[in-house]
Amino acid sequence: MDGSESSSNKPTLLERLSTMLLREPEDREQLIALLHSAYERNLLDADALSMMEGVIQVSERQVREIMIPRAQMDVIDIGHPPEQFIPYVIETAHSRFPVTDGDKDNIIGILLAKDLLRYYAGEEFDVRDMLRPAVFVPESKRLNVLLRDFRSNRNHIALVVDEYGGVSGMVTIEDVLEQIVGDISDEYDFDEDEDNIIRADAEHWRVKADTEIADFNAALGTEFSDENYDTVGGLVLKAAGQLPRRGEMIQLGEWQFTVLRADSRRLHSLLVERNLAEMVSEK
Repeated sequence: MDGSESSSNKPTLLERLSTMLLREPEDREQLIALLHSAYERNLLDADALSMMEGVIQVSERQVREIMIPRAQMDVIDIGHPPEQFIPYVIETAHSRFPVTDGDKDNIIGILLAKDLLRYYAGEEFDVRDMLRPAVFVPESKRLNVLLRDFRSNRNHIALVVDEYGGVSGMVTIEDVLEQIVGDISDEYDFDEDEDNIIRADAEHWRVKADTEIADFNAALGTEFSDENYDTVGGLVLKAAGQLPRRGEMIQLGEWQFTVLRADSRRLHSLLVERNLAEMVSEK
């Protein structure tokens, strides 16, 4: 038998993977173990394994586990004039906003930020006429079902209601997809191989929230204690009293921390600057 014939008889990657998967797993744990075995045999790379595990988890998890809590929802009140809420839209930088009439239990629709261009174009402007229908889902809805609904209805956001019909939070299609593919990057993200602390200019630093406090102190000459918290994100969470939203500013002594990126579960990155006004007031 020559080399070419031997090579042609060698199982392909697809054949080897199929052989492994033909051993039918009896439960999810065995399926995950089988996928890990495929990874160890170099049949799957780390990203593929992570996404497959994410798909399995999405079918098990419920909306309540990933929703943005009601207290952290950025909403617009229909009673406010455009000149009052447009600066808020720009500051929070979302593409869609739930619109309320009085309180967060009375959501009357969804406003797309791009529709506000009509205001600047000088066209006739009535927020009520631009609202898209709001979609409401129960806290117990499974994420895989929600994702299917998002795709079929072309919705990107849903309001979450509790058993009594009150609004308990909101969830976006990005929140669901991140359970499968991991955090979706934006312009404020760091590359994996970049330093945790990057000087943006003479007075500002971009800092990963998981930066060790000792490293932060060494880089910026600060003296924050790491007795109770290991990371800069931990310090900021403690000072804020809750998970702060993107754009929120937290003052720690003479230093100001602005949240560049955060999701419904944790902080990702911060913009740090020395607050000269605070330094003068302390003197």
